Amino acid sequence: MAGLIPFNKKNQGILGSNFQNMLDDFFTENWLPRRVLAHDTFKVDVEETDKEYLVQAELPGIQKDELCVNIDDGKLSISVNREQSVNEEKKHYIHKERQCIFMTRNIYLTDAKVDDIKAKLEDGVLTVTVPKQEKSNNQVAIDIE
Repeated sequence: MAGLIPFNKKNQGILGSNFQNMLDDFFTENWLPRRVLAHDTFKVDVEETDKEYLVQAELPGIQKDELCVNIDDGKLSISVNREQSVNEEKKHYIHKERQCIFMTRNIYLTDAKVDDIKAKLEDGVLTVTVPKQEKSNNQVAIDIE
């Protein structure tokens, strides 16, 4: 079907058909690589309360030893590093596959208290609880001269 020409584009002169086909291809083809977050990373939900942040990451099939969670200067980083390979002791492979997955998500939490952060992996969901620092009242009235 890709070779079909619409009836109104059959005889349109020198520039007509080829030029229009080139324009059609330019605007309809996916010639720019696009990053689709739904396919190349994991989903993260961040909930904020008065006292803490609750971060939940969907990580089905990921084990605890494949995860790295850390916080640095208010940036919570959740990383997955998984290497899978089939090690069968058979000779004369025709086809053998290996898979290496590395995904990371960073969430900026400016008022995070780094001392009491808790993380728990259960049923494919990583839950990270990050308490907030108490905000000090640094407001000072300034006398005008």
